Amino acid sequence: MAADLPSTSRDILLADTPGGLPGPEHLTITPRPVPHPGPGQVLVRNQYFLVFPGLRTLIGDEADGMPLPRIHPGDALYGPAVGEVVAAGPGGPLRPGDTVTHLLGWREYALVAATDCTPLGDLLPDPVAHLSSGSAAYGALTRLTEVRPGDTVFVTGAAGAVGTLAGQIARLLGAGRVIGSTRSPAKAERLRAELGYDAVVVPGARPLDQQLAAAAPDGIDVLLDSVGGEQLTAAVRTARRGARFALVGALSGQLSPSRGGGSSPAEIDTFRLVGQGVSLHGYSGQDHPGVGAEWTKRFGGWLRSAEITFPHARIPGMDRAPRALQELFEGRHFGTVVVELPPR
Repeated sequence: MAADLPSTSRDILLADTPGGLPGPEHLTITPRPVPHPGPGQVLVRNQYFLVFPGLRTLIGDEADGMPLPRIHPGDALYGPAVGEVVAAGPGGPLRPGDTVTHLLGWREYALVAATDCTPLGDLLPDPVAHLSSGSAAYGALTRLTEVRPGDTVFVTGAAGAVGTLAGQIARLLGAGRVIGSTRSPAKAERLRAELGYDAVVVPGARPLDQQLAAAAPDGIDVLLDSVGGEQLTAAVRTARRGARFALVGALSGQLSPSRGGGSSPAEIDTFRLVGQGVSLHGYSGQDHPGVGAEWTKRFGGWLRSAEITFPHARIPGMDRAPRALQELFEGRHFGTVVVELPPR
């Protein structure tokens, strides 16, 4: 172990399983000994980690069948992170000073298999951009819906991590009109003013069908849906002939206090799906292994040419991370939410 490393690392643990949405009272920040890397392992000092809604499912009681392991009381939370290798065991390709991404965020120092780390390279101008959710939006819009010039695209949850990038991506792919949804009138204005959305519907303000019909009088060609529920129901009713729908999330059920985090029922008019020839697919990055590298390359080019922006909030310090998760569930932030850890 290098002499300048601390003896302890703070991890954020699940203290107990919540009955609904997890809050700061269900998490605890606990010191643990800094581990020593063995053969093929590296010790990473985390610099940023992602605050993401999928933690609700991993913490809840409906995580069975998920591709990632459930988080039980006493376990550390985890998720995408960016950090610097500070020590390396023998037999691995990484060396101290390398910057990598991995899945053991929510702790200051992470012991990771070198094979589970991805060196960053220089494709993105800001390391934190590697924590964007744009790959899901890009993959769904290019692989499943194949946005065409002039398409009308509807993005649900447009103020979230996926949506703030999805609308911009759709425009860059040729969409003629981009419509979003958000429950915040203030965020609706930001989507129009900052991200170029042509119209934004606000569920709850007035009937969603009426708002969507006014925003897309000729119907929608493409749906990029991260919400589900009533918004998916309304989108089906507004679909044009041959519309292509891609589902990348289901936040309406996932973030419901009355559900377990792993289900999201929605009422869909299947007669209209058949009559209008609508295709509806769920997107999983595991099914499209080449998308991540392709997205990173295009994202870097778009960022450097200022054709795209990366809306995100940086929450400073480990102590604020539990509250940041609650704020994410409450919809208090715009875009991606990351915790930024100062050097130790």
